[in-house]
Amino acid sequence: MLLPTLAVYIVYIIVPIFVAIFYSLTKYSGIGKPKFVGFKNYERLFSDPNFSVALKNTIILFVVAFVLLLFCSFLLALLLDSKLKGSTIAKSMIFSPAIIAPIIVGIIWWFIFDPQIGFLNSLLTRVGNESWRTMWIGDGTLAPYSIAFIYFWQQLGFITTIFFAGLQMIPNELFEAAAIDGANRFKKVIHITIPMLKETIQIVVILIITGCFKVFEIVLQLTNGGPNHLSEVLVTYTYLTTFKAGQYGYGMSMAVVTFLIAIMLSIGYILIPKGRKTAEGDM
Repeated sequence: MLLPTLAVYIVYIIVPIFVAIFYSLTKYSGIGKPKFVGFKNYERLFSDPNFSVALKNTIILFVVAFVLLLFCSFLLALLLDSKLKGSTIAKSMIFSPAIIAPIIVGIIWWFIFDPQIGFLNSLLTRVGNESWRTMWIGDGTLAPYSIAFIYFWQQLGFITTIFFAGLQMIPNELFEAAAIDGANRFKKVIHITIPMLKETIQIVVILIITGCFKVFEIVLQLTNGGPNHLSEVLVTYTYLTTFKAGQYGYGMSMAVVTFLIAIMLSIGYILIPKGRKTAEGDM
């Protein structure tokens, strides 16, 4: 019964990974025969300043979005689980950005963050003065942070929903027993909620890691990687190099590096807790 799904997974996930690795070792424009060049494409990455900028921006995006999404979505899920008045409507409103196409999200926030005609700078000018206007997406300083905030805004409802579903699976008897023992709300969260959400937190972390390294449409619509590649992330620079510059082999080397970084972060997160448990067991 699993064979059809396994076949689709192998054809569309596993095989393309090895194809990308093969082309990353070649000089290929997408036309004709690829020429094997070994690891020269990977050596070129370390001397490419645009790749360094894209890697730095991706790391900033990941760190900011990871911290904001993990903590804010968890706190928001706790708030929704408390069954406050209007929580049903709040759930719909919080989740709504997750169903908007990323390219549309980029357009929406372009009208907010644009340095010249954006709503945010216009608002700052009205309530303050002209000096309050800032280049939110017009340079390489604040652009990665703006992109991280937009990604956080779009994904907050989705991650909150996962946490909320996890909270519903925790037996209420545990909280009742804790209340009888005199535990307050904070102690219940620390000693019951978080340990019981261990697997949910693991899923959320993996989704955030892989999601941050796949951000593409938002950047493409918001800044198109500019100005002068200062707001590029790994995926947008890979796209530009592969399909616009016609350097297929070099672009695939970027794709492979991006894949390896995301995989190492994900596997590292999964293995570290297991390593701690093994060390504690040996003691």
